[in-house]
Amino acid sequence: MLKLIPLGGLGEIGLNMMAVEYGDTIFVIDAGLMFPEDYMLGVDYVIPDMDYLRQNRSRVSGVILTHAHEDHIGALPFLLRDINVPVFGTPFTLGVVRHKLEEHDLLASTAMHEVLPREHLKIGPFDIEFIRVNHSIVDGVGLAIRTPVGMVIHTGDFKMSHTTMDGMLTDVNRFAQCGEEGVLALLSDSTNVEKDGHTISSQEIGAELARITEAAKGRIIVALFASNIARIQQIVNIARTRGRKIIFNGRSIEVSVSIARKLGYLEIPESMEIDIDDLNSYLDDEIIMITTGSQGEPMSALSRMAAGTHKQIKIHPDDTVILSSKFIPGNEKAIGNIINNLYRQGADVVYEKISKIHVSGHAFREELRMMINLTKPRFSCPYTASTVTWCCTPAWRRTWAFPGET
Repeated sequence: MLKLIPLGGLGEIGLNMMAVEYGDTIFVIDAGLMFPEDYMLGVDYVIPDMDYLRQNRSRVSGVILTHAHEDHIGALPFLLRDINVPVFGTPFTLGVVRHKLEEHDLLASTAMHEVLPREHLKIGPFDIEFIRVNHSIVDGVGLAIRTPVGMVIHTGDFKMSHTTMDGMLTDVNRFAQCGEEGVLALLSDSTNVEKDGHTISSQEIGAELARITEAAKGRIIVALFASNIARIQQIVNIARTRGRKIIFNGRSIEVSVSIARKLGYLEIPESMEIDIDDLNSYLDDEIIMITTGSQGEPMSALSRMAAGTHKQIKIHPDDTVILSSKFIPGNEKAIGNIINNLYRQGADVVYEKISKIHVSGHAFREELRMMINLTKPRFSCPYTASTVTWCCTPAWRRTWAFPGET
């Protein structure tokens, strides 16, 4: 019997983790965390319940990561502390993971293996193929899992955008070929199932960012997700056009930029980037800063700027601050406080609710329909968060089982 066992990420934002089991072999797809809700006092982050894996540790053969967002890799150190198994992922994903495991003193003891899109991986009775998908981070993949009872498609987080800054388009041809081969079950991203139509293109976002920056009189400060390499490249390109210098501020964004540059995913002329210590050597209209804190994180660079406690950056009245990311549910109050504090200091603040400066990395309804039509699955199992109630039992209790004769 083939078992698909979600340990987190079903009907909720974050905690993405699924065990795939057949016979004596189990492998895990993703190991994500969730940031705490307001009522979780004293909690830094939430991780999936891994008791099932601990109870079956001798059968767990590896962890496959679909991409490098925290809700898909953040709990990996906690899993590897208890169960030392190989980790498989694409180059950028493993680059971020290496940094994370180094912080937890787990890097030397963990075997990591790079797998590229359209390459295959054998784990016990499973043949797993990586398939490129477009998401709000580079090097995202879906999985075609060939099992003794049929093929299972796990889309990972994806959208069907036909224009991207990084050139990493969802491989619709490969998904269609899998559909022709025959798909037993489709485990599909369903985050934006209630949003009709298609996601807007990255070109529209770039055009809006260019318009905003052209009108800016002083410094431009852009806060975004550190992993959004394509957006960072857009801003770098705008800075080059405007003749501005670039400053990166915030540990996570500095790490992501370093990894992306080494892999050739990000191109920044050396003459453009300056150190934050040299900030005062330039006029305000010569600077674009890319920083962290778009979700109102208390110790982030933007949060400290808004509170007036950043040691090197003080908000000026002519500054334009752009929050180029969505408001993750639960963070609205913290983000609102930052926006208010920036306004009080005289900055002009631009954010998702008033301008098209962010596009979701998750497919809208027509794109989800397209994935179903491409793969033509016998069973369709939405696996990520939505306000639609797909399931009547808690995620961590649910197992989908496909008997061998089906």
